[in-house]
Amino acid sequence: MNNKRDLLALALDNVTSSEQITDLIKKTSEWIGVYKIGLEQFTRFGPSVLDLIRSADRKIFLDLKFHDIPNTVAKAVLSACSLGVEYLTIHAQGGLEMMKAAAESAAKAPKSPKVIGVTLLTSLGTDALKNELCVGMDTGTYVKHLASMAVKAGIDGIVCSAADLSIVKPALPDNFLIITPGIRPAGAEIGDQKRVATPKAAIEGGATLLVIGRPITGAEDPGRAAEEIWRKI
Repeated sequence: MNNKRDLLALALDNVTSSEQITDLIKKTSEWIGVYKIGLEQFTRFGPSVLDLIRSADRKIFLDLKFHDIPNTVAKAVLSACSLGVEYLTIHAQGGLEMMKAAAESAAKAPKSPKVIGVTLLTSLGTDALKNELCVGMDTGTYVKHLASMAVKAGIDGIVCSAADLSIVKPALPDNFLIITPGIRPAGAEIGDQKRVATPKAAIEGGATLLVIGRPITGAEDPGRAAEEIWRKI
């Protein structure tokens, strides 16, 4: 990436007005190259919320985590492609055929986003994986398995915790994108995240894009918080 800010994605969650989003982008865009719109804001404001990012000439990360039968996901991906986003998420747990359908659908679009498979949510730890999802693997092994399916399906990258990078990274192609959420500066509150990492540790572990939310959006001075993280990487 040509600019260090393209390593940072700001999650525009926990914001209740478009004015707040505009203000956050204005205060942080010098240091942030990508802005993530998730289910909360897309449901609240609709596709028009993406215009707030376009007007700042920054990249759009549409994080809707599509998870359905292959045909439905293929059509949803094609619809999302028409929005002109740079990143788009699906759930890797949807299976190989669903991911293949997403990749094939994106390839048909005039402007194809990077299709990213979410492996295991950072709010889920080993106990939840075993006792709630009934998966008989540790988190690292399971994430590696999902990542290998993502490669086989032909999508562009995965979302995984920085805690799993040492296990997953060696098994991935060099050009495969690795996006890490749950990024917290040293000493920051972890909130509802179970598996977190500092920006420096995630980059050193092989992450290609860091997703940061509350440490910036909840800061008294979001611009300064963004700059401090930018400088640490």
